[in-house]
Amino acid sequence: MGFEKIIGHDRIINFLKTAIKGDKLAHAYIFEGQKGVGKTLTAVEFAKAINCKNDNLGCEECSSCVKINNNNHPDINIIQPDGNSIKNKQIEEFQNDILLKPYESNKKIFIIEDSHTMTISAQNRLLKILEEPPGYCIIILVAQNSNSLLPTIRSRSQTIKFNRISKILIEDYLKRNYNIKDENLLIFSGFSDGSIGKAINLYESEEFKNRRNTTLDIIDEVIRGDKLKLLDYVDFFIKNKDYIDEILDLFSIWFRDLLLLSQTREDKYLLNIDKIDILRIHMNRLSCKKLGRTIDIIEETKKNIDANLNFGLCIETMLLNLQEV
Repeated sequence: MGFEKIIGHDRIINFLKTAIKGDKLAHAYIFEGQKGVGKTLTAVEFAKAINCKNDNLGCEECSSCVKINNNNHPDINIIQPDGNSIKNKQIEEFQNDILLKPYESNKKIFIIEDSHTMTISAQNRLLKILEEPPGYCIIILVAQNSNSLLPTIRSRSQTIKFNRISKILIEDYLKRNYNIKDENLLIFSGFSDGSIGKAINLYESEEFKNRRNTTLDIIDEVIRGDKLKLLDYVDFFIKNKDYIDEILDLFSIWFRDLLLLSQTREDKYLLNIDKIDILRIHMNRLSCKKLGRTIDIIEETKKNIDANLNFGLCIETMLLNLQEV
């Protein structure tokens, strides 16, 4: 399979293949893009193609390809966060390891996952490596946002940006690999935000389904309930604080669907297609002007939470303001 298993990044794959064939490999790359879009998978397949003993860009049969597939190749190293970040000690160990020549390949490849979580001290230590990297070494920094890396690291690396994957490709992947059909296919691809990894996680997560159902109950209460009962739901937000981005996105998507439905009277563009009956009821209760205001309130709440304002107060204010609309 090799590069063929990577979905939706043909331009990037062709670029990497050309670099290998033309022997124009950079000593450091930044693979940038949202979580679950295929950056780490591409990095591993890139490493496999570089060290393929059959010069076949990842034949899957030679000893090198087999070892990489089994996660035991001595010249391919993957560094992952220790807790919430890549620590200075990890990069120090990497610094020592990089001085050792490849054991059985021409290139020694280091993949640093979630490199945007590196501490400043770890980044400064990495910078020393990038200033004079050994010729046999290739470093791949996998990051959600390269702006989290020092400008001097970015200037010494070749940045490759991974875009969101189209809904059509995600739906096709889910259909072929998970046999998902009909409305569920539209829901998981629609909520994936262009990430196959996220689509798979949502499909496999009962917790997501429960959070979504509760969130939609809250929205229903916002539109036609009383204020006192609405405030009882604040505990739900506090208990699910780690998922607040997802929950607020569910709010935004619901009101976006209402806006589309009220303007087009068609359901083919809706993400919450399985809840079309409830959407139609809600649509009759809110004007387009009011729907626009609800979306503004949710976006304002996101900014306030990002600014570290009191979480509970942000949620209470949002719920009350949404109901007053």
